Amino acid sequence: MLPQLTVKAVILGIVLAMVMAAANAYLGLYTGMTVSASIPAAVISMGILRHFRHTNIMESNVVQTGASAGEALAAGVIFTLPALILMHHWSHFHYWWVVGLAGAGGLLGVLFTIPLRRSLIVDQELAFPEGTATAEVLKVGDHPQTGLNALILAALLGALVKLATTGLQLFPGVAVTASYIGRRTVGYVGLHISPALLGVGYIVGLNIASLVFLGGAISWFVAIPIFGAYFITTDSQLAGLAATHPAAIELAREIWSTQIRYLGVGAMLVGGLWALLSLRASLFAGIKDGLKQHRADRATLANRSETDKDIPMQWVLIAIAGFVAPLFYLFQSITGTLVVSLPMTGIMLVAAFLFASVGGYMAGIVGSSNNPISGITIATILFAALVLLWLMGARSTIGPAAAILIGAVVCSAAAIAGDNLQDLKAGHLIGATAWKLQVMQGVGVISAVLIMAPILNLLLQAYGFGAPTALHPQALPAPQASLMASLARGVFDTGLPWAMIGAGAGIGIAVIVFDEWLKYRKALWRTPVLAVAVGSYLPLELSTPIFLGGLIAYGTRRYNGRHLGATHTEKHMRRGVLFAAGLITGEALLGIALAVPIVVAHDANVVALPETIRQGSWLGLIVIGLIAGGLARVAMRA
Repeated sequence: MLPQLTVKAVILGIVLAMVMAAANAYLGLYTGMTVSASIPAAVISMGILRHFRHTNIMESNVVQTGASAGEALAAGVIFTLPALILMHHWSHFHYWWVVGLAGAGGLLGVLFTIPLRRSLIVDQELAFPEGTATAEVLKVGDHPQTGLNALILAALLGALVKLATTGLQLFPGVAVTASYIGRRTVGYVGLHISPALLGVGYIVGLNIASLVFLGGAISWFVAIPIFGAYFITTDSQLAGLAATHPAAIELAREIWSTQIRYLGVGAMLVGGLWALLSLRASLFAGIKDGLKQHRADRATLANRSETDKDIPMQWVLIAIAGFVAPLFYLFQSITGTLVVSLPMTGIMLVAAFLFASVGGYMAGIVGSSNNPISGITIATILFAALVLLWLMGARSTIGPAAAILIGAVVCSAAAIAGDNLQDLKAGHLIGATAWKLQVMQGVGVISAVLIMAPILNLLLQAYGFGAPTALHPQALPAPQASLMASLARGVFDTGLPWAMIGAGAGIGIAVIVFDEWLKYRKALWRTPVLAVAVGSYLPLELSTPIFLGGLIAYGTRRYNGRHLGATHTEKHMRRGVLFAAGLITGEALLGIALAVPIVVAHDANVVALPETIRQGSWLGLIVIGLIAGGLARVAMRA
């Protein structure tokens, strides 16, 4: 059997896990979305390892397994823990708290999915689209040096644009315009000058990208005008808003942030519950079959091939039990009472197992990038907050934070579970040893979690999170964490706009009904509700370039399909994926690098050009147009 857990593969996997975690932490705080790192990591590993005298496909698979764990762990962290900053419960990210919560959640995600591997991957043969695509890239080789060159070139382009907008401030990072429509409402359009968002749209494809934009259109083109026209009912209300938000742009953002984005909460909550309901039979069957496999007699287990062996179940159970005491200690140190800490620990363990299973199963159907982690986390935090409200009362000052901490563990577990099964699918297709990949997934989790707190503190000090302020004019929106904070806080004290949440739930139900009709018709185009929900609570200027990237993916696939065969079409589309991943990585890493001089100098304009030579949004629109053309050309080049 070919060597797998070699020293060079493990070291490279650790390095890439940290890089991917840092890049996706920035991307998630910026857009509220992350994308799978498996294919870029596989190409990078093949491009680097080919310079060694002895290397093989299994080592490259081990590298991408560790690297993708970094991306998934980052999603679990940035969707939840920044909420503690926004709630003013933390002033900074406490290193060992982040390590303990995210590390425990991530490792539980690995452990909880081990019993499901044979059932979901071998017996049910779920698609696991990213895992299958990664296996094909590894098997074909796909000219790794050429792919690596495309990724590096795109990373440089993404970094240069980020330097021009955030660092030098040569031109604005966003082009927006708004105007009053009549007396009581506004119209708003915007576009972020972001190569990373173009890349996200290309990778997720037109189906998902268009649904994200549809969610944004519902909020910004429909809901905001309706709210302004019918719910700002008096001239005094309008005068009050106009006094504090005189510009149409400011008024539109105020209406969206205080009211309209809760449509997304309702739609996402419905989406998370629908995922549980629709998968209940398959999920419980998978759990039952998986546990049955691990109760097989020793002779049966011994007769399995080496590649089909998991980490032994007795060690899995011992490891899971080992996390109970540390997590209970963490919760006890916050609440100071057994009456609350015990239920928190129980809720966390049950929800982590249930939603890790859901996350793993959904990854097998729709892939890791489209996994309903947000809906899962919102459902967890809402349920935990309601239980804690009953236990601690409405006046509790720590109840909202406690709900977020439970959500952080569960979100990390669900994100890693989907990624773990994707990697195990890739390993199954190329003949890798299951337990070795499970060990490497754990190594990737530990590697990523060790750098998360420093990266988040750096971004917090340099840019800030949430709404822009005078101190942090280019704040990272942190849309997911902002919603989690609003949800937890609203249950206890500030109240929630339940009418908007109910309307969002209605939208979610309508989208689900339409999607079921499309499923009945066996349509290729589907409408997963969580894509619409994400778009409805993203600022419109983020959804627009994502939609543009999806259009590029659709157009290049149609062009390639007419002029090339199926094999060459997929080859060129993968080259486009690598270029898109490079745009994301370059912009994210440069954003982190720029944070260093900003923090050192305590000045957001430390590297900015003089105002006399700065340009308007027109230059940014030209730049993003040229990069969009370059992405299309890379994907279509014969």
